[in-house]
Amino acid sequence: MENETRRIKISVGPVSLEAELKTNKTADAIYARLPIETPFNTWGEEFYFKIPGVKDHRETATTQVKVGDLAFWGAGEVLAIFFGRTPMSMGPDPVPADRVNVVGRILGDATQLRQAMAATKIRVEKA
Repeated sequence: MENETRRIKISVGPVSLEAELKTNKTADAIYARLPIETPFNTWGEEFYFKIPGVKDHRETATTQVKVGDLAFWGAGEVLAIFFGRTPMSMGPDPVPADRVNVVGRILGDATQLRQAMAATKIRVEKA
């Protein structure tokens, strides 16, 4: 089976990064909803925003995430982008508020998103 990588582009304020989606049903559903441009919230060094209509297939249900991970929180129909510590972090790794489904990973330096904290909208599109 071909491992088809699907790249997306995430733009927030002055920062633009590419990410790769995993091959799972939740990532498929997110990819199908793109492009999306929406206001977002921050929780520590995490951006999160609603993507309505995406069903979370919960391929993974974990609180173990790393800087650069993209994860979907099904209860809120929310995609989270982790680029540093969150309020629940004990060490350098982000800790989500609830179990999430990891659906992708930023290529390159996710900590660049710190420069976009003042932005009001995020755009996610197919790369």
